[in-house]
Amino acid sequence: MTRGFTLRDAAAEFVRHPSPWMIGATLLVAVSARILVGDWQLTDALVPLVMLALFPFFEWIVHVFILHWRPKVLGPVTIDPLLAREHRRHHVDPRTVALIFIPWLALLWVLPVAVAIALLAFPRVGLGLTYLSFLTMLGMGYEWCHYLIHSDYKPRSAAYRAIWRNHRRHHYKNEHYWFTVTSSGTADRVLGTCPDPATVPSSPTARDLHAATTPER
Repeated sequence: MTRGFTLRDAAAEFVRHPSPWMIGATLLVAVSARILVGDWQLTDALVPLVMLALFPFFEWIVHVFILHWRPKVLGPVTIDPLLAREHRRHHVDPRTVALIFIPWLALLWVLPVAVAIALLAFPRVGLGLTYLSFLTMLGMGYEWCHYLIHSDYKPRSAAYRAIWRNHRRHHYKNEHYWFTVTSSGTADRVLGTCPDPATVPSSPTARDLHAATTPER
């Protein structure tokens, strides 16, 4: 009997890519610093709860407005960010493993910005480090979940099966719906992008976003 693709197989592939290491290193530093700073207060429990509730909406906003950004021409300049370019490549071939992960070049500025927000935007250093610790946990969860959905690992639990179906519909049914990755029926339902799949036509551009990305002028 042939052994199927297991979580151990998935983990072995996952750690071969830069973004889990970059996010994981930031997580380790943030958690270590948070423990050293101390100064635990009630708001340190509240911030993760708020972040967990808002994360599906954050995923939706990033997916719609950044990853599905259509190139725009302003005079001699074409505005076409790295994240959008790489995401279009991901739609062309959702099974190319390297394209599943957040581009490491983007993390070179995303992670420092997250650290700056943690240190400058909160009234206490400890609270900022709580935010940074939980943000990087969510980031690791996102990378793992997104990779697992596109891998050969077969859903077993009902919760994971729902998330798996939700994201794969986005790639293989219609790219205009089902934008969340780590949850199903949350932000998409609230924001009107979780229709009955039977009522949605298959999109001819699901694998070629924006019809070969003709820039807007």
